Amino acid sequence: MVLPPDHGPTKAPDGGANVWSARIYLARHGRTTLNAAGALRGHIDVPLDSVGHHQASLLGAELAGRNPGVIISSPLRRALETAAPLAQRTSLVTVIDKRLTDRHYGEWAGVRSSDVVARWGSLDAAPGVEPADEVRDRVLAALIDVAESAGGTAAVVVSHDAVNRIALSALDPSLGAPDALAQETGCFNTLECHKQANGQLGWSVLSINQVPQGEVFTFGPELVVLGLRKGLVTG
Repeated sequence: MVLPPDHGPTKAPDGGANVWSARIYLARHGRTTLNAAGALRGHIDVPLDSVGHHQASLLGAELAGRNPGVIISSPLRRALETAAPLAQRTSLVTVIDKRLTDRHYGEWAGVRSSDVVARWGSLDAAPGVEPADEVRDRVLAALIDVAESAGGTAAVVVSHDAVNRIALSALDPSLGAPDALAQETGCFNTLECHKQANGQLGWSVLSINQVPQGEVFTFGPELVVLGLRKGLVTG
């Protein structure tokens, strides 16, 4: 699926060049047993299942080839386990940022999302669920800090389904509402942040829901991943 050309990098309002730009790969963690069951995860600290570990290996191999200079992760175990193969491959230390934690679902964590929606009409309407605007504000603040501190290098951010969808919709409203965006387990999205001459930050969403596929093979010190199924990518 291809994004139209106007989703590409933007220029400053006066038509001049940006002062700097930062590339961020926003990833979703690999699968867990709760994902497989269709249940809300929230703050339940569930580990990856066997499929999730394989997805993390594929993701790590794919993103290692993009030469990140920093890895930032949600503190939840499933996100840290997803970041681990990339950290091992790149010899980077994963930095934890609590603002990337999954949406808080309160008493509904562990319940099938379809059951919550059937009862309340939507997840947003269920009592005790963290408001979407609060999720948006904390994750955007985290992404801005990542962009400003990346120092011209690419960054990988590992977070969660709801967090990613809310962030993507906020950064590029033309993509649609968060619920309309796909975020498969083990996927990544490509973002670019531009600092303009007037000091303002602009964002471009270059791709969403790219899912590495194939097998990971080790040849001596080299790790090779075969296959990348593209999601929504710029033309």
